[in-house]
Amino acid sequence: MSQRIALFSKNVVLPEGVVAATLLLEHGKIAAILREKLAATKELPVTNLGDSVIMPGLIDCHVHMNEPGRTEWEGFETGTLAAAAGGITSIVDMPLSSRPVTTTLKALKDKIEATAGKLMINCGFWGGIIPGNSAEVEPMIKAGVLGFKVFLTNSANEEFPKTSLKELEKSLPVLAKYNLPLLVHAELASKHDGLKVFENDSYSYKNYLQSRPKKWENDGVKAMIEMCRKYKVRTHIVHLSSADSLEMIREAKLEGLPLTAETCPHYLYFSAEHIHDGDTRFKCAPPIRDAANNALLWSGLIDGTLDFIATNHSPAPAELKELQTGNFMATQGGIASLQFSLPIVWSLAKRHKRSLEEITNWMSTAPAKFLGLPNKGVLREGADADLVIWSPSKNMKISPTIIKFRHKITPYEGEMVAGVVESTWIGGVKVYDRGAFASPTFGKVLLRQL
Repeated sequence: MSQRIALFSKNVVLPEGVVAATLLLEHGKIAAILREKLAATKELPVTNLGDSVIMPGLIDCHVHMNEPGRTEWEGFETGTLAAAAGGITSIVDMPLSSRPVTTTLKALKDKIEATAGKLMINCGFWGGIIPGNSAEVEPMIKAGVLGFKVFLTNSANEEFPKTSLKELEKSLPVLAKYNLPLLVHAELASKHDGLKVFENDSYSYKNYLQSRPKKWENDGVKAMIEMCRKYKVRTHIVHLSSADSLEMIREAKLEGLPLTAETCPHYLYFSAEHIHDGDTRFKCAPPIRDAANNALLWSGLIDGTLDFIATNHSPAPAELKELQTGNFMATQGGIASLQFSLPIVWSLAKRHKRSLEEITNWMSTAPAKFLGLPNKGVLREGADADLVIWSPSKNMKISPTIIKFRHKITPYEGEMVAGVVESTWIGGVKVYDRGAFASPTFGKVLLRQL
């Protein structure tokens, strides 16, 4: 017989707002939501969480787990531990950082097998589109991938080369047939003088920024809107950093095109003006831009032009980050932040006077809707009991001693942020509790059901 659990809080984030309520959990689901505090009984003790917030667990659609093949960068075990410590209950793994890359049915099956016994939280998978693998797309769809990632520019991984628009068109009718999203790294590279400047001084962040101009993103977004219009395929712009693209996205949405877009915490929290030369922890692609640009991204998030926030958690070993040399050209790009996305975004939300309901939408509800997971990302009767319980009033300093992901390297080190995760629940089971983790693991593989 399944254990019944009752959780009361003064701050439960429901679709209709933040209320005092008791959640009854049973059989991995939210069995009932009562707008009162129940009297505890011997059969049903009630945990009083006071002012702590109960939210649907966060869902991060953009994570690089790197396993199998590059587990020394990050793996399912360390990555999902960090996610659980950050209140994240489901992630979707990107296809390009494992070895082999997830561009074939066999590679997908190998990746699923690699998760066995390692998932502290739930994990789904994106497939990849590269030149010459169009015949693999439908078999991967039937095996349960949630969608496909493509690069319009160099991915920095020779096993996952960029795909031309002409080559990409071979796969779009299949994605449209199954109503699966195409996730696009929308930088469409062109030659310009910034590259030469970067080659002359590869320690300058300003030069790195100039080497990947907004024009690349703007051109990529424009091209993908045209593809979206032509094929009516669900098209998703990942990690948008150029605010110049926002108006195009707004217009495409008003036209009724199935276009969505995400941004990342680092594009909202940091700005180019405050990044020191040689601090390679900040290298990512597209790059972190100036403060005025980032303020516009925040506005795009508030007005719904941007649909949700994803971390693009992408760690690498210290020797590949060129921390000693400070060489932006040589370093492996990518920012690690999986564990800290909630306090980072909450710190920004407080600054901008935004609500708990809004961050719930950006980090839980909208990603669940995007992934086609109707029983996740929301607190309602019958939904999965995937929860995060956290204190919005407590502060913490991000330091290597509390980092759970494999490599303790992040540009957020030393930042004082608001919001501390207290516990994380998967299917009604508490998998994280104030620094301690459940054993065995309780995460599940998320596969799309056709």
